[in-house]
Amino acid sequence: MSTVDPTMSVPGAHARVAAEKQRTDPSASAPDGHARVAGADGPVPAAVTPREARAHFRTGRGGPTAGWAPGYAQANLIAVPADWADDVREFCARNPQPCPVLDVTGPGAWTTALAPDADLRTDLPRYRVWENGEPIAEPTDVRAFWHEDLVSFLIGCSFTFESQLTAEGVPLRHVEQGSNVSMYVTNRPCRPAGRLSGPLVVSMRPVPARLVETARRVSRAMPAVHGAPVHTGDPAALGIADLSRPDFGDPVRAEPGDVPVFWACGVTPQAALAASRPPFAITHAPGRMLITDVPDSHYRTA
Repeated sequence: MSTVDPTMSVPGAHARVAAEKQRTDPSASAPDGHARVAGADGPVPAAVTPREARAHFRTGRGGPTAGWAPGYAQANLIAVPADWADDVREFCARNPQPCPVLDVTGPGAWTTALAPDADLRTDLPRYRVWENGEPIAEPTDVRAFWHEDLVSFLIGCSFTFESQLTAEGVPLRHVEQGSNVSMYVTNRPCRPAGRLSGPLVVSMRPVPARLVETARRVSRAMPAVHGAPVHTGDPAALGIADLSRPDFGDPVRAEPGDVPVFWACGVTPQAALAASRPPFAITHAPGRMLITDVPDSHYRTA
């Protein structure tokens, strides 16, 4: 797979989104800030196929998708009216690390070659609906919001390389803690394109210092899902004041000896929506991806 969190930057938006989420999402974050995971009445995320995961999300259940259907690629979603599609396409081309495009649909289409039986309107755990740069709802089904001229972009997600990190012995603290990954708006501007501009958003994983180079090597080999980290160490270099207060997702507790490692994030287009204010858009909710049928090895270059 943002200068401030869009839900925080527009007066009243955060409250409306939070209320909608509390009302409709049985898997919303628990009071301690950690996302609830499937229990005895739901699937075990690491044991399901992509199709089984999508079927589960289609029922309106499911939280962050990290750890779900390991071994398969995940994708961020941004759907915009056709007259904004060229702006998004060029923005992604000019900013390939945060916005690596895996697929683009035709106007109005809700299917993708990445998962031929998937419905892009129902098969992600949660969405964001945007009007004039403001998120107005976070439903689990966007069929009622879908426009016939929407063009969807599926953008590579760093959750894709997490199974390989695990295989190489790199712990995933957010998965261990049952939480969403931490995401932050940075002080680095993206290259503008047409009517779109905005800052780089990053995801952060605490990594044991001795395994930082392993994490770099594993992710560097998968440029289609954000590739190598953009920064390691002091968050202030990215304009991040407090790691315990992510702009998106949940705070993730580091263990002794961990170092913060930052990757470009597919929430970056949502920051561009907030900054550029197109009349309408639909995106995934941060951390809640489309799980595709494409093996993650397909995107491994070495």
